[in-house]
Amino acid sequence: MPRLLFLALLLFPLGSLADAIYRTTDAQGNVVFTDTPPANATPADRIEIRPTNTARPPEVLTPPAPVDTLEAEAAVVSYTVTITEPVNETSFPMGPGNFSVSAEVSPTLNTAESLQLFIDGTPQSEPQQALTWDLTNVFRGSHDLTVGVIDGSGETVALSEPVRVFVHRPSTNFKNRQPPPAKPRPPKPQPK
Repeated sequence: MPRLLFLALLLFPLGSLADAIYRTTDAQGNVVFTDTPPANATPADRIEIRPTNTARPPEVLTPPAPVDTLEAEAAVVSYTVTITEPVNETSFPMGPGNFSVSAEVSPTLNTAESLQLFIDGTPQSEPQQALTWDLTNVFRGSHDLTVGVIDGSGETVALSEPVRVFVHRPSTNFKNRQPPPAKPRPPKPQPK
């Protein structure tokens, strides 16, 4: 029996190449497997071979080159920034020069990005994630406000359209103020 099993295993790879294999018994009673029926042996039994289950190996893909995630996000995302308050050409009446600025950003900022308020091109305070700024003691005159999106490396990647505001405050340069009371002059010395 072990010889028969060995023979079957030995012939199995050869039989897998043919459409069918044949099983015959020789004069000594040994079972023989072959891919062609022998002409002088006892009648052969044809054994149909089922198709072998095969699968192609997956294609080997080369891994993509590593990309810095901050650069990838910056390259993909395009921001739109708009100042919603105050509206363009708003005048702030006489007072201490205090007002608030609000902005909208689309799409929402990533964690590495922030907003920066600029007054006349000069950054105000530190970049922040919040969309509002409370300004105090803004000097009198006209000022252009812009809001920029700052990426993780400190570069401005988007900037809003400027909004001009007018701040009115009392001036210390007015000439119509009451002068301080005059100091009395010391009397002139009398000639002797």
